[in-house]
Amino acid sequence: MPVARAFRWSILAASAALNLGGCMQTTGSVAYMQPRPDLDTIAYGQPYTAPQPVVVANNGGGALDALANSFAAGPAPVPVAYAAPMVAAPVHYDASYHLDAGDKLRVVVYGQEGLTNSYAIDAGGSITMPLIGAVPARGRTTAGLAGEIAARLRNGYIREPSVAVEIESYRPFFILGEVAAPGQYPYVPNMTVESAVAIAGGFSPRAKRDVVTVTHTDAGGAMRAVVPLGTPVSPGDTVFVGERWF
Repeated sequence: MPVARAFRWSILAASAALNLGGCMQTTGSVAYMQPRPDLDTIAYGQPYTAPQPVVVANNGGGALDALANSFAAGPAPVPVAYAAPMVAAPVHYDASYHLDAGDKLRVVVYGQEGLTNSYAIDAGGSITMPLIGAVPARGRTTAGLAGEIAARLRNGYIREPSVAVEIESYRPFFILGEVAAPGQYPYVPNMTVESAVAIAGGFSPRAKRDVVTVTHTDAGGAMRAVVPLGTPVSPGDTVFVGERWF
């Protein structure tokens, strides 16, 4: 029994020595954070001092060194670029465009709210305004119509009228023949035959795509021609898509 007890104490002493030696060989130093203020300090409004940054000293290799190297070698944060909001550009109308029935206009008479309004050109080609009645608009440009309105207002109604006319919406165009949905559609500025066909749902299976006829009517009469798909379309035009037989 005394021998066994002595042997056991020897083993315990050796284990303690090994543990102590391992602790003494551990590399790196221990970091201490500054304690936060107690509840009394916070309650009585003492200013709070933020703790100092913790710096961990690393004198050797191991996990701490690998972690530090990974942060140091990491890519720099990519700056985020914020684009300015896109603003849709206003639609610019052709100043030489000649008005006709179906066009909708915005007439502004500065300083005269009772005259400023939207007016549609009727089937007779005129707009009807307070005081001056029907004003012929067919065949005129917006500038020409504004001048006519100002001249009529100046004749006994307003001494120096200032008038502006702009197009709110064009008269529709028509598309017939071999398209998915033939009919009447609102005109869109800068429209071509191809975009007109797209608005009507595209070609039908029997469409002869290389035979598209456009009929255009103006003050000089009606003109009809077979045109390519990139041909511009004007308000009031009629687009006809032919049918193939094979």
